[in-house]
Amino acid sequence: MLVDHHCHLDFPQFAAERDQVIARAAAAGVGVIVTISTSIRRLPELLKIAEAYPNVFCSVGTHPHVAHEELDIPVEEIVRLSEHPKVVAIGEAGLDYHYKNSTPEAQAEGLRRHIAAARITGLPLEIHSREADEDMACILEEEHAKGPFPAILHCFTGGRDLAMRALKLGVMISFSGVVTFRNSDELRSIAAEVPLDQMLVETDAPFLAPVPLRGKTNEPAFVVHTAEVLAKVKGVTPEELAKATTENFFRLFTKVPRTELAPAA
Repeated sequence: MLVDHHCHLDFPQFAAERDQVIARAAAAGVGVIVTISTSIRRLPELLKIAEAYPNVFCSVGTHPHVAHEELDIPVEEIVRLSEHPKVVAIGEAGLDYHYKNSTPEAQAEGLRRHIAAARITGLPLEIHSREADEDMACILEEEHAKGPFPAILHCFTGGRDLAMRALKLGVMISFSGVVTFRNSDELRSIAAEVPLDQMLVETDAPFLAPVPLRGKTNEPAFVVHTAEVLAKVKGVTPEELAKATTENFFRLFTKVPRTELAPAA
């Protein structure tokens, strides 16, 4: 069994065939899907999807692209919303200096609020980090000094320094289809250094379809291809990679009940 802990089933690319997408994921051995929040105010839409499928869960949070739009939502409200049984994670929140849709100050403030919510609830924080390695590492270290919190650097595309500093804090590193791309040798080198017990795998669907499906709309079933590449990078079988990443998921996402496809180890 595999888990796709980060995708976006509420995005318009899936509106016409969401049932089929989820069925294909199950047929591919993907036992659990977490559809990730990009706007707290749109949480009702996510909950409607998560409540419709027993193996689909969601998060609550604000993407850094729109951090400035939801700074009026206090930590206490994020914590309250996270009490819903289908909400199993906080975020995604973080820093994205590529598009600069929100100021670095607004993004940092939003990230710190989400860290506080993760610390209070014990739910894992899905962290988005793009072209902001040093600032991200510093914020994680500063906040960890205030008290630990569970977290994942999702769709990791940063440098080795950020990865190593995050791993020291107990943060998990998650790889998407980017790790399968022909020009991702450096990323695969970093993946080789990430311990199996701190590694997760995801799609970030509908984006970043892995080789050999580049150009297609990504979907949770495609996580199988990313897992196969990571298994080669780590020198383990696909089955060993699947078992390790699934155990990591349930160890971190403690609110998700184990399914029949994922018995306790």
